[in-house]
Parts: sequence; C-alpha cells; structure tokens
Amino acid sequence: MVCSVHVVSISSLKGGVGKTSVTLGLASAALAAGIPTLVIDLDPHADASTGLGVRSDNKQTIGQMLKNARRAKLQDNVAASAWQSKAAEKKSRTRIPVLDVAVGDAYTGIYDRPDLRTRDLRRLTQLLGRTSGYQLVLIDCPPSLNGLTRMAWSASDQLLLVAEPSLFSVAGTERTQRALELFRQEFAPTLGPVKVVANRVRKDSAEHTFRINEMRQMFGANMLTPEIPEHPEWQQIQGAAYSVHHWPSKSTGPIVAQFDALLKEVMATDKTARTA
Repeated sequence: MVCSVHVVSISSLKGGVGKTSVTLGLASAALAAGIPTLVIDLDPHADASTGLGVRSDNKQTIGQMLKNARRAKLQDNVAASAWQSKAAEKKSRTRIPVLDVAVGDAYTGIYDRPDLRTRDLRRLTQLLGRTSGYQLVLIDCPPSLNGLTRMAWSASDQLLLVAEPSLFSVAGTERTQRALELFRQEFAPTLGPVKVVANRVRKDSAEHTFRINEMRQMFGANMLTPEIPEHPEWQQIQGAAYSVHHWPSKSTGPIVAQFDALLKEVMATDKTARTA
C-alpha cells in the first residue's frame, strides 16, 4: 500500500460491465476537481489509454516498467492525457490540472496468469513507491482474477467492484468479493475497504430495479451511491477521447453529477481509512 497517495483498483470478474467507463468517469471528475491523478492501465486491451487519448511513443508502457520494476521510473514514462488541454481551455486556468497515464498495451499480458509468484505481486507496489506528486491513482484492471488484478490489489488501499444490474454480473461480483477475502488473508491483510458500484443502470427497467435491490441486500453498506445510469452518448464520448465533464452537450449534466458524487465517496473513504 502507498501511504502518501490514495490508490484505487477498479475491478470486475465479468467483462463488458463498464469497468473502464467507471475508471474514465472518475478520472474526468478528478480532473474537473483539480485533483492530481494518475491512471494506470493494467488491462492488456488498453482501452483506458485509448479513451484518455494517449500513446506510449518513445516511453515505456506499464508492462515494460513492470518487467523492470526495480529500476524503472514510472513518473518518467507517464503520458499526459489529451483531456488536460481541453480542461485548460474550458476553465482558463493558469495551472493545467494533472491527469497522467501509465500507458497500457498487450505486453502486460505476460503477468496475467494465475500462478504469479508472490514477489511478482509486488512489482506495481515497487513502481508506485518511487512516485510522487499525485493525490489519486486509479488502476484499471483486466476483467479477471489473474496476476495483473492481484498485482493491483496488492498496491491498493481501496477496491471498487463494478457490476451491472444483471444476474450474471451480480453473481460474478459476489464471487469476486469471496476471492478478495481469501487474497486479503494471504497477501494483503491491511487492504482497505471493498466497495461495489452499480453501472449502466436503467431506471425504467423492472429487472434493473429488482437487481439493484438485490445488490443492496447482498452488499449492504459496501454498495456505493450514486448508481451510474446508462447514457446514450457514452460510446461517442469515449470514441472521441473526451472527458465527460468537457463534452459539449447539456445532456451529460446528470451523469457528470453522478461521477462527481462518486468521486467524493471514493475520496471520503480514503480519509476515513487513514484516520481509523
């Protein structure tokens, strides 16, 4: 765990539930709030890197840095998100808000296996231990419980599990929680709170209403509010590599407010954990 910065893993057992969308929404809210933030793209598909409008160019990807974790300098290899210039234009700030990215690529897949050794689980922790200047680190994990996800959990002080209000997603989230408890006992006894975020919620769906109530009963106080609603422009926003907070459409107002509120929940959990 890194004590000087709040490190949050965004995870799911089931793919396609919008895990990366939640990561990007929180990053957008952090940028709008002026919170210096680093996004680490651990998913070999690198969708978060694409959505943030970055490429590695001549710098090392996060996979390459993990391979050389003892010597690699994460801060020298991060890329500034393309969102930063848009934020500066929008708010006309003299100081551009910080939103950096440890760029992902398929190379990270060498660590996404179930038999990763204990010392390998500490590679990301080593990299973060030599990094400063950020208040928040968001780690976008692959949709699996293999080595990369467990590496992220080892480096984190908070976990967010993303679930859609559907039978398979809710069941997968429950299984992930059980796996987390086993992981905590064996590898990370000081790991902080595990919270559940409901994503792509449709208020007019009876099935979604039923599943949301089921999730509240199942996860209790670990179920975060607000739930994130489905938004018709979300795919377009991500495809344009835009921050939702700076998308030129009034229709995004409600979802912007939801991510702002979710970020406050995340940061409040950080303060509570550190004063406990």
